[in-house]
Amino acid sequence: MSITIIPVQTKRQMNQFIDFTLDLYRDCPYYVPELSIDTKATLDPKKNPAFDFCRAQPMLAMRDGKVVGRVVALISDRVNETWGHKIVRFGWIDFIEDYEVCKALLDAVCAWGKERGMTRLEGPMGFTDFDREGALTWGYDRIATMATIYNYPYYIDYYKRYGLTSGADWIENLVSMPDELPDRFVKMAELIAERYKLRVVFAKNASEMKKVHAKPIFALLNQCYAHLYGFTQLSDKQVDKYVADYISFADMSLIPLIYNEQNEMVGCALLIPSLAKAMVRSHGKLFPFGWWHIIKSLYIKNDDTMEFLLIAIRPDYQGKGLNAMMVSSLYPVAKRKGFVKAETNCELVTNNKMVNFWNHLPHEVHKHRTAFIKDI
Repeated sequence: MSITIIPVQTKRQMNQFIDFTLDLYRDCPYYVPELSIDTKATLDPKKNPAFDFCRAQPMLAMRDGKVVGRVVALISDRVNETWGHKIVRFGWIDFIEDYEVCKALLDAVCAWGKERGMTRLEGPMGFTDFDREGALTWGYDRIATMATIYNYPYYIDYYKRYGLTSGADWIENLVSMPDELPDRFVKMAELIAERYKLRVVFAKNASEMKKVHAKPIFALLNQCYAHLYGFTQLSDKQVDKYVADYISFADMSLIPLIYNEQNEMVGCALLIPSLAKAMVRSHGKLFPFGWWHIIKSLYIKNDDTMEFLLIAIRPDYQGKGLNAMMVSSLYPVAKRKGFVKAETNCELVTNNKMVNFWNHLPHEVHKHRTAFIKDI
C-alpha cells in the first residue's frame, strides 16, 4: 500500500504526531519520551521564539489510514546565514521498520527544502542545540537521557541506504563517582583558583539565579559555543523563555558558577538529577500522574545518576583547569545527595579538551551519535 505524507495542521494530527513514538517504543526499556507539552510548545510558532528566524513543518507518514512515521522539516535562516549554508534539517523523525517509510519522510523534507532554495539535508537536528540532536549509532542497550534521542538500530541502516553520511559525531560518557576525589585533583582545583583569582559561586535560590546569574550564563554559552557544529547565537527572547521555563525547577546546588576577580562569569555547569526513569513512567504526559514522578525525582528521591546538561568555559580560560574546580565543588554535593554516576550527554568528538578531561575520573564512553548530511 502506498505511503502518503501529510502536513500536521490540526490538534488531532499533532496528538498523533506525539503519540506515534509512544506506540513505536512501547516495548523498548531504553527510550525516554519528551514531555508532550514541551513538544507542542517547541513546534508552536506562537510559543517558540526560534520561529523568529526559523521555518518548520511537522509531517506524518500515513498508510491505510494509520500513522507509520513522523518528521519535522526545518530551516533555520540564522544557522544558514551564520555558516554560509543552504540546509534543510530533519528532526523529530521516527518510523516503523520499513525503509520505504523512512525514504518517503526524507523525500518530503528534501522537497520542502528545495522549494525554499535549500541544497543540503541535515539531521536529526532541531531549532537550537537545546533540542534533541544526533541519531544514536551505538549504545542501544543504555537508557537515553531526557535531553537525547533514542532510536532503533535500523534507523542508521536506512539513513546510510538513503545516501546520508556523517556531518558531525558526538560521544557520551558515563562517569562514576569515586569514593573520594584524588588528592591531586583537589589540589589542582585549589591551585587554579588561587593562580587565576577565581571563586565558585552557587545561587542561594531561583530568585537570585534569575536576577543575577541567568543572563551571564547564556551570554557565556553564546560566546563559548559559537564555533561548535551548527550553533547559532540565542536571542534575548529565547534566553528569557529558557529562564522562565526551567530555572525555577533547577537545583541551585548543582549549578556551579565560576567568577574571576573582575566579577565576570568565566565558567559554569548545569546539572540535574536524571529524569529519564520519571519520564518513562509518565509516558511523556504531565497528567494525570506524570507530574508526580518528575517532582519526586527532582525533590524527594533522586535517581542515582545526574546529567550534565552543559559545561561552558570562556575561551581565554579554556585549558586552565576550570573543569576541575567545578567537579571539585560539585563532588560533596553529589555524595550528599546519593549520586553515584553522571551522564555527560553529547560532546563533539573533536572537542579534545572536554573529551580528555574525563580521563581524570573513572568513566566509560557508552554512547555515540551522528548528525547526517546529504546534498539534495
